[in-house]
Amino acid sequence: MTTADPALPRRSHPITAGGLATVRRNPLLVVLVAMVLVFQLTTGSFLDPANLSGIATDAATLAIVAVPLALLVISGYLDLSVGSTLALGGLVAGWLAGQHHQSPAVALLGALAAGALVGAVNGVLCCYFGLSAFIVTLGMLTAVRGLAQQLFPLPLSGFGSGFAWIGGARLAGVAAPVVIAALVLAAGALFLALTPAGRHVFAIGVNREAAHLSGIHIRRTPFALFVATGMAAALAGAIKASVLDSAVAGTSGAGFELTVLTAVLLGGVALTGGSGSVLGVLLGVLFLGGLQNGLTLLNVPTFWQQMAQGTALVAGAALAYFAPRTGR
Repeated sequence: MTTADPALPRRSHPITAGGLATVRRNPLLVVLVAMVLVFQLTTGSFLDPANLSGIATDAATLAIVAVPLALLVISGYLDLSVGSTLALGGLVAGWLAGQHHQSPAVALLGALAAGALVGAVNGVLCCYFGLSAFIVTLGMLTAVRGLAQQLFPLPLSGFGSGFAWIGGARLAGVAAPVVIAALVLAAGALFLALTPAGRHVFAIGVNREAAHLSGIHIRRTPFALFVATGMAAALAGAIKASVLDSAVAGTSGAGFELTVLTAVLLGGVALTGGSGSVLGVLLGVLFLGGLQNGLTLLNVPTFWQQMAQGTALVAGAALAYFAPRTGR
C-alpha cells in the first residue's frame, strides 16, 4: 500500500478544475444562481417554463446588441448611441412595412441600412479621425434621436401581420427573437475563438500601438465593429417595433444604451479594453433580465427597479476592474 507524498501538490479532477476556472473567470455566475434561488423561493413561480420563456424573449433584443457592443468595448472603443439607433431602426422598419406596405424582408433591410449608416459615421470619426468614442457617440445619441423625431414626428403603428411575424413567430417552439439572439451569441463566440480578426480585437484593446507595429489593421476592425453594433441596434429596434406594433421617436430605446452597457460590464468586459468573453456577456444579459422579471413578480415599484439597475451598473464596473483578466 502506497501513500501520497505530502510534498507533491494535489491534482484536481479535470471537470472540477474546469468548473472552478469558469467560476473564477465569470464570478457573476454565482450571483446569478443565487438570484434565481432567491426569486424562486420568494415568488414560487420564477422557474416556471412560461416565465423563463418570457425572460428569454424579453432579454433577446438586449443580447443581440450586447454581443457586438462587447466586442467593440474589448477593442477599446464604446458606442453610447445604440438606444437612439434602436429607435431609428424600429421607425424605419415600421414606416416601410406600415406606410409603404413593403415586405418584412425589405423593412428589415431598411432598418439594417439605417443602423449601418449610424455605425459607419461613428466608425469613421472614431477610428479614422481619432476622435473620442465617448464624445462622438454621446453626441450621436442626441443627433440620431433628433433625426428620428424630425423624420417621424408622429408615432407609427399598424405595421401589418407580416411584419408582426418578426417578433411573434416561433421556430421549433422557440420565439424568433430568441433564435436570432442565440445565432448572434454563437457568431460572436466563434468570431473571437476561431478567427484572426477575433484575436486582433483583443490585441487592439490591450495595446493599439503594439498591435499596429505587429501588422494588425487597428482601424478597419473596430470600424467594422461600429457598423455591426449599429446594425444590431437597428435590428433590435425592428424586433421591438414588431412586438409592440408601434414605434415612437421620442421614447423608443430611451435609456437602452445604459442597460446594454450594464450587461456588458456585468459580463466582465473591461471598459478599458482587452478583456471579456461572450459567455460573460450572456450571463450579464440573463442577470439583468432575471432581475427585472423577479422584481416585477414581487411587485417592486419601478423606481426601486431603476435603483437596482443602477447598482448593477456600479457592480459591473467593479467586477470588470477586480476580476482576473482572462483575455477571452
